[in-house]
Amino acid sequence: MTTASSPLIVSPATPKQIAKAQQIAMQYQLHYTETPSEHTVRLIIHEQHIDLVSPTHLKPFTLDFTQGKTAHRRQFGGGRGQALAKAIGLKKGATPSVIDCTAGYGQDAFVLASLGCSITLIERHPALAILLDAAINKAKLDPVTSPIAQNMQLIHDDACHYLQYLTPEQYPDVIYLDPMYPSRQKSALVKKEMQLLHQLIGPDMDSQKILAVARKIAKKRIVIKRPKSAQPIDNLPPHSSVESKNTRYDILMTDNQ
Repeated sequence: MTTASSPLIVSPATPKQIAKAQQIAMQYQLHYTETPSEHTVRLIIHEQHIDLVSPTHLKPFTLDFTQGKTAHRRQFGGGRGQALAKAIGLKKGATPSVIDCTAGYGQDAFVLASLGCSITLIERHPALAILLDAAINKAKLDPVTSPIAQNMQLIHDDACHYLQYLTPEQYPDVIYLDPMYPSRQKSALVKKEMQLLHQLIGPDMDSQKILAVARKIAKKRIVIKRPKSAQPIDNLPPHSSVESKNTRYDILMTDNQ
């Protein structure tokens, strides 16, 4: 995780991106330099994309909703019959509005948006918010993904802070939580992109706090993504669960309409 002694750096890939990199650094109150150290976590601003580079990962990471794993999941993920869609409550005649309180890489949010949900992504870590913003904007320019990206709104904020200031008219049908999974004993079992996510945001420290606020806000239900064998958050028994191969979606019903 970045610290005061190891700040997140924003740098341009070429002189043509200097103004863009400076604007991003100013907007998110991050450090800017044109000569970043290889020992820092840094965002490299390119003309068409943004790379996240870490000294512990040799390959730069970029979010892209128009191709790769996310596009594959959109095309072949099972539509409304997949576990995530069932847990959210997607069915014929029902397309709920959703707030994703732990957006992360935005992959689940993009799938839900592709199924027609209007979804607000909340991400408090500036690096992830910057990557998400770039990925959503790129998706809006692609004729295939543009209708999906139009369903996505990104908020750079702490989830509890954001939820507390919603008016009843703004309450979503569903609040979705995907807390950081506990680190596994064998790091080789964890995909490189998930290792990077662990490095950025650290362990789950406030899912119980978010859940407490969410229970007052969600009109219909809260959906919590968990490892299949994990205990429910706050040991709160769900009303029901939907399971996939390695994941369990716990469902807490609410009545805040």
